[in-house]
Amino acid sequence: MAVIAPNRRVRKTPFTPGVEAAGVGGYTVYNHMLLATFFESVEADAAHLKQHVQVWDVSCERQVQIKGPDALRLMKMLSPRDLDRMQADQCYYVPVVDQNGGMLNDPVAIKLSDDHYWLSVADGDLWQFALGIAVALGLDVEVSEPDVSPLAVQGPKADELMARVFGEDVRDIKFFRYKRLRFEDKEFLVARSGWSKQGGFEIYVDGSDYGMPLWDSLFANGQDLKVRAGCPNGIERIESGLLSFGSDMRRENTPYECGLAKFCNSPLDYIGKTALAEQAENGPPRIIRPMVIEGDIGPCTGSWQLLASGQQVGQIASAAYSPEFGVNVAIGMVDRAYWDAGTRIEVMTEHGMRWAVVQENFWR
Repeated sequence: MAVIAPNRRVRKTPFTPGVEAAGVGGYTVYNHMLLATFFESVEADAAHLKQHVQVWDVSCERQVQIKGPDALRLMKMLSPRDLDRMQADQCYYVPVVDQNGGMLNDPVAIKLSDDHYWLSVADGDLWQFALGIAVALGLDVEVSEPDVSPLAVQGPKADELMARVFGEDVRDIKFFRYKRLRFEDKEFLVARSGWSKQGGFEIYVDGSDYGMPLWDSLFANGQDLKVRAGCPNGIERIESGLLSFGSDMRRENTPYECGLAKFCNSPLDYIGKTALAEQAENGPPRIIRPMVIEGDIGPCTGSWQLLASGQQVGQIASAAYSPEFGVNVAIGMVDRAYWDAGTRIEVMTEHGMRWAVVQENFWR
């Protein structure tokens, strides 16, 4: 069986020993780091996630640190989202666009102070874009990658497990807010967030040496909660409508096409604002929609064309069978004339033509 060989370009994480001891079944590479793809199976992992609690190594969500007197100025240039009301214990979902309005990344911004932010990025070298702007404009700001490795605790029993390790204060954290909580001799930023709709937290582990002690403590405290190692789950995230940058949306797509119009509210002249003006006024020519695919589909390993009268009218990049809902769930980018709920469109898979039906809402 082919394996991914770790090296200086494809890095292990502070939690890799725990992930491997837990019986990881596969890896992908995300931000030049290893990211587990399943343990028992994608289906079994999804069922467990919905009932119990899992610990996810998501160190690949690297932090772009923006720090200095011009930090907020740079942040406001990077994203179309209005950041003026962001508070010092808050996390914001912030699309980042290029000069043409195309998506470059969709990180979570974390405000540590008025002059200090982290961007917890999706797959992509966003730090290079941020550094280039800072250098070109001579901004008084540091752009760097700190030694911070997120560890997610997800599932309906996440609050109980986290309270056992970090104390009862963890229960008071509101969605997309954070507290600084102590583990051993160190305080970590703990946010109520994560790439699932099952509820949970992300712990921003500041210092690689704390990785395995924290991993071991979570498992030692969660045996009666049926804690397991897990990872972002393809079935659950499609059911939930959680978009994957680089798959469901890419640089050729705008935030409006990705259903992110509500995050394009900055009054300032951010990078790409002029290019997005027409879609801001009249709406996008295509948009992300939930879809059901009829029949047997097999795995979606790339993208599938959506066709009407032989012409491409969109594509599907994420699809999976949902045991819970008993259908093939999918996320599609669909042209305006075909995006109404109930519309049936041909989808060409590597397993043959199937019918896809546009849905009104995602399943969660």
